[in-house]
Amino acid sequence: MLDGRPHRVRRRSRPRPTPQRALDDLRYIRETMERSSAFTATSGWGQVLMGSTAIVAAAIAARQSSPKFWLAVWIAEASLAVTIAFVAIYRKARRAGLPVTSGPGRKFALGFLPCVVVAILLTVALTRLSLTPMLPAVWLLLYGAGVVAGGTFSIPLLPAMGLSFLLAGTTALFFPAWGNTLMAAGFGGLHILFGLWIAVKHGG
Repeated sequence: MLDGRPHRVRRRSRPRPTPQRALDDLRYIRETMERSSAFTATSGWGQVLMGSTAIVAAAIAARQSSPKFWLAVWIAEASLAVTIAFVAIYRKARRAGLPVTSGPGRKFALGFLPCVVVAILLTVALTRLSLTPMLPAVWLLLYGAGVVAGGTFSIPLLPAMGLSFLLAGTTALFFPAWGNTLMAAGFGGLHILFGLWIAVKHGG
């Protein structure tokens, strides 16, 4: 108050965010949440169905008279399991409004898919060398490794399931005669067991 009159202090109004800045902020928050959240679109009921078809496949494969026919049964089962998994994950993610191809979902795929590619290559090589009895160990071990790697960005149950597959694969490696039985226990029993757990604890 220099001239005898009260001097009003002007309050500085905070600048209003522009629409573009608000959109950028929302995009940043969304990407941060995607990076920090776990991928929960894994379908428990899908795994239960995969496990059920694997047990049927193991029973059919055990009756085959040649390694060629045994391999054909399991390749057909693998194709069916991939279809079931894709449809189940897509439906659960869509129902829950979760991203499948971004954030943790992409990280899960990047951790899991290399093991699948290696499994396919080794299947071709071992079949050409007439080493079909080694395939159960290779499949179980690589599937388990893929689940552990991808499961790092998923729900905590998946790494535990992956370790269980690694144990089954290690057993099949040293006892190849039990290969088909261990396939039933792994791709069948473990999928059903952990699938039910996921379905109860993580919304289906």
